[in-house]
Amino acid sequence: MYGSSLAQAPVIREPLHTPVAHLVREGVIEGIHYGSVVVLGADGNVDLQIGDIEAAFYPRSALKPVQAVAMLRAGLPLDGQLLSLAAASHSGEERHLAGTRRILERAQLTEDDLRNVPDLPYDPVVRESWVRQGRLPSRLAQNCSGKHAAMLYTAKLNGWSLDDCLDPAHPLQQAIAEIVEDLTGQAIAKVTVDGCGAPLFSVSLHGLARAAARITTAPTGTPEARVADAMREHAEMASGSGRDVAALMRAVPGLLAKDGFEGVQVAALPDGRAVAVKIADGANRARIPVAAAALARAGVDPAALAEFAGEPLLGGGRPVGSVRPVRALDPLTQPTYS
Repeated sequence: MYGSSLAQAPVIREPLHTPVAHLVREGVIEGIHYGSVVVLGADGNVDLQIGDIEAAFYPRSALKPVQAVAMLRAGLPLDGQLLSLAAASHSGEERHLAGTRRILERAQLTEDDLRNVPDLPYDPVVRESWVRQGRLPSRLAQNCSGKHAAMLYTAKLNGWSLDDCLDPAHPLQQAIAEIVEDLTGQAIAKVTVDGCGAPLFSVSLHGLARAAARITTAPTGTPEARVADAMREHAEMASGSGRDVAALMRAVPGLLAKDGFEGVQVAALPDGRAVAVKIADGANRARIPVAAAALARAGVDPAALAEFAGEPLLGGGRPVGSVRPVRALDPLTQPTYS
């Protein structure tokens, strides 16, 4: 364990997920998405709990704002667009590539110094264009390149080695682990490797929501507030044009939101209200509708969330259904689906 005065690490077990959304086609439930949801009030108490919010799980990229806070505490001198990019799962647009290059240039490094895995751009349209041009997977295009560039910059500023900066025992990763525990309020259950090659820390869904609330309620000028401000003001830099998480931050004033692979979503408001979602099967189609319903339960105006109800299910080219949150999340959901 990285900390001794924190709450115990969440238990590693099979999560007790429960239905959080139904795939409804013409009044018939065709599929069920299981998962877990937590809604925190401004006082930090759990206002709503569905499924298993205390089991150990991997937040994936939803943990990036916490990692960015850790790098700022370690001396990373970024703000604005470049700080947002350091916490990003970007789409691989030119703005993201250029921003990553700028971070590397400030560190007097190049793309060859990146340690993340080469990949194609995350956004389907950008990826298709990339392939048509005959471009190969690259470390710069991979959606975590901004974070990796910032990690290298942080390590170099502190005089730490660069070649092994993704090793969990490296001083950079130890510093990040310490802040993960600080902001989640609990010891880390397990450390593994994320898809990009960086260490990934297992916490609970409750801990993830708590960390987001800690970030959005921090005093102005603190590393936490700087990360929140950068991501909210430059939402497209933290994700990409047309991405639902950027649209969500634009639609709800003051909201900080971050998605993660395998159906993870976290969001928090300036007063500390926060939600965290894990879709058990990793389905992206259920992530935003469930998160939007959770935000409505947290007190966000449902009218501001209307566009996040989920894309329609088509039959013969016309809408015949949709993904609908369960009644425990959305009391207006009709039980008969008629």
